[in-house]
Amino acid sequence: MPSSPAVAPGAPAKAPATAGWQDSFWPQQEPDPPVQPLTREEAQALIAKSPSLSPWRVIALQALIGVVVAVIWGGLSRNLPSLISALYGAAVVVVPGALMVRGVFGRGARRSLGGLLFWEVVKLALVVALLALAPKWVPSLDWVALLVTLVLCLKVNGLVLLWQGSKKSRV
Repeated sequence: MPSSPAVAPGAPAKAPATAGWQDSFWPQQEPDPPVQPLTREEAQALIAKSPSLSPWRVIALQALIGVVVAVIWGGLSRNLPSLISALYGAAVVVVPGALMVRGVFGRGARRSLGGLLFWEVVKLALVVALLALAPKWVPSLDWVALLVTLVLCLKVNGLVLLWQGSKKSRV
């Protein structure tokens, strides 16, 4: 019968061979309980409790905000090129966004992470192209009106998320 090797006095003791990562800094935890699939009624109740918002409604809201900001900007400045520049700023957000929504959620769209990334790259490339073409396409371009409207249209996404979150917390 083999004997265990002698440990010199004052030498640190070796950890037993069974000690693994569980004996490190991480506390011992109970394993998670097994996941139970939802019944049809439970799934329907969960969906009814937190309905999703159509991306087309977000695009429509961006367009509405863009038109309202452009009309206000044009009315306050009394300058037609500023109105057109503000409308162009809204179009820079809405047109690529609508193209992406069509590509991701349209008929025959394959909903995958790769498809989402592809359409995001297309959207960003179109935004860059539209901004680069703005001086050629918009006579007497007012960059301030264009960029302010563009930023306000983009902020619609955050407002929709805040609104959805507050709606869920009230339920």
